[in-house]
Amino acid sequence: MPTFDKAHMVPNAESSLSLLQRVQAGDASALDALIARYRPRLVRWATRRLPAHARDLADTQDLVQDTLLSAFRKIEGIEVQGEGSLQAYLRQALLNRIRMEIRRVQRKPAPDLLDSGMPTGAASPLEEAIGGEALAGYEEALDALRPEERELVIARVEFGFSNEEIAHAFGKPSANAARMAVQRALLRLTARMTAPPGDP
Repeated sequence: MPTFDKAHMVPNAESSLSLLQRVQAGDASALDALIARYRPRLVRWATRRLPAHARDLADTQDLVQDTLLSAFRKIEGIEVQGEGSLQAYLRQALLNRIRMEIRRVQRKPAPDLLDSGMPTGAASPLEEAIGGEALAGYEEALDALRPEERELVIARVEFGFSNEEIAHAFGKPSANAARMAVQRALLRLTARMTAPPGDP
């Protein structure tokens, strides 16, 4: 079971959007708090996405830290509508950074990688678990969902949020309401993944 800093997830805790407003006003302590909140879950997510050879060449924690610092510096002019959209923004920033890292590694592999005979196209842990084709189908189906549905799926499947955490982050009235919203999003995802090619 993933661990989270529960203090950041209880309803009385300062919301990420409130912290973000403070960051935009130049509050360095709010930036530290936001990074502490998002870093552990994004490290777990990135670890599942980076192939082993890329993880060997770039410390995943540093990659996430750099991405978060860069994303929060650039976010000043971006209007974030809710916790889910902030999660989406950060996930996309990290995904772009991971893609750049993979391309960099493939262009210039380390000498020990060449000596080991390991192929540069080695699968990530997620690809190894479900297969490259299934991962591509999952990503395609995920992109076809409505934004909140997509972020609900990511929060549950990829970040390991509990129903209580999802309720708080997405403004649901209860953990049960969050569970039902996630269940509907997962059903739509499954329907997209199993639909014949070309179906809308």
